[in-house]
Amino acid sequence: MTDTTLRWGILSTANIARKNWKAIRNSGNSAVVAVASRDAARSRKFIDECQTEAPFPTTPKAYGTYDELLADREVDAVYIPLPTGLRKEWVIKAAIAGKHIICEKPCAASMAELTEMLDVCRQQRVQFMDGVMFMHSQRLNALRDTFNDAEQFGQMRRIHSSFSFLADDNFFASNIRANSVLEPYGCLGDLGWYCIRFALWARNEQLPRRVTGRILSEVTPPGSPAAVPTEFSGELFFDDEVSCGFYCSFRAHDEQWITVSGTKGYVRIADFVLPFFGNEIGFDLNNAKFNVAGCDFNMEERRRRLTIPEYSNSHPTSQETNLFRDFAKQIALGKKNEIWPTLAFKTQQVMTACYDSARAGSKTVEL
Repeated sequence: MTDTTLRWGILSTANIARKNWKAIRNSGNSAVVAVASRDAARSRKFIDECQTEAPFPTTPKAYGTYDELLADREVDAVYIPLPTGLRKEWVIKAAIAGKHIICEKPCAASMAELTEMLDVCRQQRVQFMDGVMFMHSQRLNALRDTFNDAEQFGQMRRIHSSFSFLADDNFFASNIRANSVLEPYGCLGDLGWYCIRFALWARNEQLPRRVTGRILSEVTPPGSPAAVPTEFSGELFFDDEVSCGFYCSFRAHDEQWITVSGTKGYVRIADFVLPFFGNEIGFDLNNAKFNVAGCDFNMEERRRRLTIPEYSNSHPTSQETNLFRDFAKQIALGKKNEIWPTLAFKTQQVMTACYDSARAGSKTVEL
């Protein structure tokens, strides 16, 4: 490590932390120095397994409580993949301890909780960011150029997305994402967050004027005081006659696509959340044309594939590696990036409005 290396602590041994361990290892400007769980033996096991695959020069310390890690003066920042229902307590404690924070999504169990969390982060002058990896992909710059292309894409009219995976019976019986205390928003928080975030990014962080939401199915497993959504659809209505529809689900096969329709063409992304393994990051721009000649009616495809040389699976230029690299660069500047917490706040605001609409019988909610 050097004087400019950002030293990370990981609060929890959740599976997603393994991927981000490797991303931190590949970033070039960060290092994991400590891991905490509620059991020191579990922390040591996690560290041993990750060190075998992606070793740091110095083996990180293992802690049996989160408080011990936050008290460690050699930890500059923390990654928090704890369940949503627990995040407020540990984000606030981390901020008071002077640690910069990357927090998994959804960031909080309510708007009031997130407001309090971000207020404390600002008061303590620590950086906050949510862990949406695709926001750090090289693909976004090329997409922005395409959306701004008046000749090939035209004016944006519609954003449509779907993000789902097929959960098994055991998932619905015991996974935290089916528990209303730990993950109150169910599939909307776990998957819909990404659909909403992309729509906000595509609209240059503009909030929709109104939203509606609909719970298509839900589950109340043993130990969950209330039902959580397992299938959800939402509609967002922006200014300039732009709308967005999204579907998220634990009950459909793996898919993660987005279509953005313009007046002169449309963009199709097959893997907007997690790029397909081994593939170049890319998307299709289609300027399809409908031809009529006598009795012949033909749709002519005019598709261009735009690619960027990036790979998945924690490659040094992958989006998850860029996330930690970008964060460390920001801390090294000695300034706070207010765009990151503001965008997390807006995403939570829209998600909560969609949820409130659904619980009110899909009544329109104004923002």
